[in-house]
Amino acid sequence: MIEQELTWVTRALKGDEEAFSHLVETYQSPVYNLCYRMLGDAVDAEDAAQETFLRAYKNIKRYDSQRSFSTWLLSIAAHYCIDQIRRRKYTTLSYDETPQLDPPDLHPGPEGSLVISEDQAHVKALLARLNPQDRAAIIMRYWYEFSYEEIGEALSMTVSAVKSRLHRARRELALAYDECYETPALAERRRYESPAF
Repeated sequence: MIEQELTWVTRALKGDEEAFSHLVETYQSPVYNLCYRMLGDAVDAEDAAQETFLRAYKNIKRYDSQRSFSTWLLSIAAHYCIDQIRRRKYTTLSYDETPQLDPPDLHPGPEGSLVISEDQAHVKALLARLNPQDRAAIIMRYWYEFSYEEIGEALSMTVSAVKSRLHRARRELALAYDECYETPALAERRRYESPAF
């Protein structure tokens, strides 16, 4: 696949539209999924994915063949989504309004569907609390398994800044999780840990 991808990229750099359309077919799902996880709305994600491919097409001459094409393309998507979130001053949706984070499994059964839907809603609500850069870093690391170097390249930051951002984001997610979904055992532990007056 990588060899075929390189052929398509090389041809696309020379203006071959058919080669670029092969790249779109190959990456349409990863780009859409990244946009969906960033924006949390299917229509917005579709628009963002289209805009990503349009920007990639217009700027294909700027692509550095020393970089991974997928990293370059997903960085365009991430930056566009970050801009969209900032532009609309993204607010956290209430639990009841939160749509699914991932497209649903087509055959999970009624009980499984409910559990999956609730889990996805929880994850989306937690991600919505993060600032756009932290959200992008978390999604790239844990959904796309990007290395620290690839995340840094995609988000224009150093590896140490990526590590620091991921650490902070994980801590923020853990605290948000504890606030939203506090278990009886955790509540009991907090009661004993807090100072008595």
